[in-house]
Amino acid sequence: MTADRTVDLRRSWPLFLRIFSLMLGTVILVQLLNFGAFLLMPPPAPVIYTTSRIAMVAQSGRDPTKRLAIEETGTPRGPNHDARDLALGHLIATDLHLPETAVVVQSDQHKGPTIIGAFHPPPPMGMADERRRHRAMDDALFGDFRVYVQQPDGRWHVITPIDHMLSPWRMRFVLWFVLAAVGIAPLAWAMSRRIAKPIALFAAAADRLGRDPRAAPLTLSGPSEIAEAAASFNQMQERLNRYVEDRTTLIAAVAHDLRTPLMRLSLRLEKAPDAIRLAGEEDIREMSERIGAAMAFVREMTRHARRQRLDLRSLAESVATDAADRGGDVTLLPGPAISMEGDAPSLKALLTNLVTNAVHYGGSAQIALRRERDVAIVEVSDNGPGMAPSDLVRAFEPFFRAERSRNRDTGGTGLGLASVRAVARAHGGEATVENRPTGGLLARVTLPV
Repeated sequence: MTADRTVDLRRSWPLFLRIFSLMLGTVILVQLLNFGAFLLMPPPAPVIYTTSRIAMVAQSGRDPTKRLAIEETGTPRGPNHDARDLALGHLIATDLHLPETAVVVQSDQHKGPTIIGAFHPPPPMGMADERRRHRAMDDALFGDFRVYVQQPDGRWHVITPIDHMLSPWRMRFVLWFVLAAVGIAPLAWAMSRRIAKPIALFAAAADRLGRDPRAAPLTLSGPSEIAEAAASFNQMQERLNRYVEDRTTLIAAVAHDLRTPLMRLSLRLEKAPDAIRLAGEEDIREMSERIGAAMAFVREMTRHARRQRLDLRSLAESVATDAADRGGDVTLLPGPAISMEGDAPSLKALLTNLVTNAVHYGGSAQIALRRERDVAIVEVSDNGPGMAPSDLVRAFEPFFRAERSRNRDTGGTGLGLASVRAVARAHGGEATVENRPTGGLLARVTLPV
């Protein structure tokens, strides 16, 4: 087993390495997609506006192409000392036959190259065509600019380019990222599930162990961290089971050894006076019955049970039928079948104890079964006197009897409800008792399905 575990750990990546690889791969993939988008969909070339076109728009008051907006504004904020902006303002003012102070140009072209120009090297010196191209750009505006023109009445108009937020290029870019996210999502989902699967299996196995302490050990597979945790979990399970077995064996041995001194006491009481002998024999008989009940309880709790899928309603029907055949007033409320995994003999004993107590102390028993989400709920109620609040707290203690009589016919051994809770907890559930508002006692058992 150790060799198999070593081989398994060598073949499996550690969990932290899986998560690191997934994150690193995701970052690289996103960067590749961004680079691909830049290569396949480069930013569009900027729209260039000549000074003559700006002057025409300022003179007519509108732009036929609807790419420039003109609106009334206040006085331009502060003078502009940029040489190129002053030159452009001079050209526009000349076309409009206005003084230079009536036209103010403010652009961001002097702030440095844009991202478009950053990928173009400067033109070589001494080339005539390049000089002509630069001269042709001397009267052009592009990018983000504002041209202020003073009207004859003293008002100012400002001309600005219209920025379309949903331009075709931006729409293509958004569509690219949407398609990329849709394409990557299944891969990310599959890889994430693969990473989380060992943890989910470990959690499921731990939950199964809580329901059945003698469940099969966990499989040592998956990442090294999970395999090591599973190995430690298996060792803990083995130690707990061994501890419980040692305690129950000790209790069984003590109960068995008590039979010998009780037998000697019984023989010695035969020569005692009748009053003492009768009282002593009654005490010895009660102690013997308690020892027998304790040994039966220990044997039942330490029995190696085989869990299997079963119908809880079928077990309840069998218990109700058996109780009715013995003359008990037992009613099973109708309902759907409830399937669960458990030990049939133990669950049948649980139902039998609840029904027997209800019939014995309350005169009748009503069984109700229902399912709420992942839990099966068994409720057995009666019409008896119920229990005192102080007794409800101690109802599941071994050998506790709410009926204080020393007569076993009326008080019982006090192990019925203790056995019910033990069986319920062994299946990962719980058992409680409470007084009904209308009178009687209600015993409720919850069992995971």
